[in-house]
Amino acid sequence: MAAAATVSVDEKLEKLQAEVAKLDQISENEKAGFISLVSRYLSGEAEQIEWSKIQTPTDEVVVPYDTIAPPPEDLEATKKLLDKLVVLKLNGGLGTTMGCTGPKSVIEVRNGFTFLDLIVIQIESLNKKYGCNVPLLLMNSFNTHDDTQKIVEKYSNSNIEIHTFNQSQYPRIVTEDFLPLPSKGKSGKDGCVEILNHLINNQNEYCMEVTPKTLADVKGGTLISYEGRVQLLEIAQVPDEHVANTTYSTSFDCLCSVPGNRWVNLKAIKRLVEAEALKMEIIPNPKEVDGVKVLQLETAAGAAIRFFDKAIGVNVPRSRFLPVKATSDLLLVQSDLYTLVDGFVIRNPARTNPSNPSIELGPEFKKVANFLARFKSIPSIVELDSLKVSGDVWFGSGITLKGKVTITSKSGAKLEIPDETVLENKDINGPEDL
Repeated sequence: MAAAATVSVDEKLEKLQAEVAKLDQISENEKAGFISLVSRYLSGEAEQIEWSKIQTPTDEVVVPYDTIAPPPEDLEATKKLLDKLVVLKLNGGLGTTMGCTGPKSVIEVRNGFTFLDLIVIQIESLNKKYGCNVPLLLMNSFNTHDDTQKIVEKYSNSNIEIHTFNQSQYPRIVTEDFLPLPSKGKSGKDGCVEILNHLINNQNEYCMEVTPKTLADVKGGTLISYEGRVQLLEIAQVPDEHVANTTYSTSFDCLCSVPGNRWVNLKAIKRLVEAEALKMEIIPNPKEVDGVKVLQLETAAGAAIRFFDKAIGVNVPRSRFLPVKATSDLLLVQSDLYTLVDGFVIRNPARTNPSNPSIELGPEFKKVANFLARFKSIPSIVELDSLKVSGDVWFGSGITLKGKVTITSKSGAKLEIPDETVLENKDINGPEDL
């Protein structure tokens, strides 16, 4: 039997490039960027970094939050700083994992306000207090663009300038023949470049916020010092022998990156983009789409930190990091553990424990609609340490949870927690335990 013909890297890339040229879903710039990314991948740039060269970052590289100078007390001086600020929010994700349709940013957080409402209120408050004009940029995906364009119309009378643009999209690669898997959306024009040029005329190069890691932080990278520069290390880049329980088994495993909080100089971005210098580490991510095995080549935005001069991290308090990835996180935000002030979610000072409670809700609570239906009102959890709920459990109104609480309904049985119930250090397995 004849051996299978070996396809060279150049032949593989040439064939891929010919097929990508036929795609009408992506722009010419995206096609060129995709081919460049694949070329780098085939040349071996996706290899793991040398572990022996990793060093723990010093306080000069990851600066303690409490050593940063406070903002000026003079309102005019603060206004001058804010006049240089642009807020960019990633708005490409859907709320499908929580059973929602449309952009995740329109999920109601509390008091009827969505994530996007709170963002707008925050910036409006700044603009009103300091007489500045901080604009909001929303980077959409083809999944969220049309809906977002309609949603932002309700802010037309707000004291805030809102711009939207679509993020770039690259096709996945079919593993079997190394050809592009056609994408289902269509990108718009390169609006991000136009917006960048507009804003830069009105504006340390890169700063990334990091915060102490908890057991809940499965994802997220860690800042390291590598060959004399600060660099982001993603979990996907960590060799198996250095991974333990999804956290890094290193002396610097106490810090994780905060995905949304980057402070970047726009002029520096423009300079690096024009020089095509932002060549972040490639992370190959094998997937299966409709039964087809594909390869998705990824880069982490935070990995760009090593290309900026004088880049630093700032070790911020956990209070600046409040992710909502699941309904268990939503319970925290909607509870009396937090309150709203000018669009900001502020922690209740009555909570003496610096850590938030550990919340684990069963699959019955996974979708937002089901989650909301199962609570007449969100329980008081100011004194709660942990909550685990399993099975067909329903909560009444005015409930208070304290200490460690576990609630389990028996298979096929409905368990209702009555109104005004107080559960403290309880293990509930049926009505008889209430």
